[in-house]
Amino acid sequence: MKTCLFVLSMLLAAPAFAQPGVPQIAFDSVPDFLKLPAGMNLGEVPGVAVNSKGHVFVFTRSNSATGPAYAPAAAQLLEFAPNGEFIREIGKGLYGWAFAHTVRIDRDDNIWAVDKGSDMIIRFNPAGRVVWVFGRRKESSDDKTRAWAHVDPPLPHVDGLFREPTDVAWDSDGNIYISDGYINSRVAKYDRNGDWVMSWGEKGTAPGQFRLPHSIAIDRNNNVYVGDRTNRRIQVFDTEGKFLRTFTIDVPPAPGTRSTYGTTPTGQRLADLIGAPNAICITPGANQVLFVGELTFPGRIFKVTLDGKVLGVIGRSGRQLKQFSGGHQLACPSENEIYVAETANWRVQKLILKP
Repeated sequence: MKTCLFVLSMLLAAPAFAQPGVPQIAFDSVPDFLKLPAGMNLGEVPGVAVNSKGHVFVFTRSNSATGPAYAPAAAQLLEFAPNGEFIREIGKGLYGWAFAHTVRIDRDDNIWAVDKGSDMIIRFNPAGRVVWVFGRRKESSDDKTRAWAHVDPPLPHVDGLFREPTDVAWDSDGNIYISDGYINSRVAKYDRNGDWVMSWGEKGTAPGQFRLPHSIAIDRNNNVYVGDRTNRRIQVFDTEGKFLRTFTIDVPPAPGTRSTYGTTPTGQRLADLIGAPNAICITPGANQVLFVGELTFPGRIFKVTLDGKVLGVIGRSGRQLKQFSGGHQLACPSENEIYVAETANWRVQKLILKP
């Protein structure tokens, strides 16, 4: 009887148009993939990316020993070989490091780090040298320097400056798109030379508005996908910011799935979490698919067509290998190879899919 009531509660909590019959995708997770130097551990891992040579870049919220207990410098950018062997730290002690958020690699193997704490996006060349910076961190000498307030109505946008940015992507012409972010609720666009072009979006729930543009990716046809996390949807735009379409992922978690943090959500709270896009990535090549990572709970990864049909589900929430907690960024260099950066589990998992 208890099992029946639980299943019924899960169904009632699910969105009204839940997609039925979504298969589980079989997969393996490579044990102990990253080989860290002796005595070194990762902190929260919000970012992972892979370059054209198969090198893996990890943006981790480590380095906390270099600052006070409150608001330390929590960012390190690490590079690993394709077999997981440690290569180097990039930007050690960098002025722009404050609170790591995401890392991306462009088609020329430049390394882009998005730091939510310093409000900066930093481009390194493949050798690890800073070549461009976007935004500006607050001045430490200013006695008014403090965390941004989440005020309503929101602060007005300022061209070229960011408030807790989240991610970066590029179109086929090399134009740059930055999701900006926790405060500004917009997408900013620069041209390939790094010159400001425009921005679009504002806080809200209507088409073209955002409550938290947390991740961004662009397909081979230059459609811009924005993971609007708090609105539990992915919105699609053209390169001029014209709204094209939106879709949601409406797949309830399997009965018995439990949260790693306290009481497992039910009812409306669960409905607000299902399919919320914490992370998105698009595979390369002619036949592209989208992978979407959920929040800490239900914690799954979805394989999705570019028009929003869910093709399969990968894993569930948990602490064990092949489970996920806080999948904050995905890297998908192929349709059957995914890297998952987990904030809550302090790790990167390398997944090999067996569709």
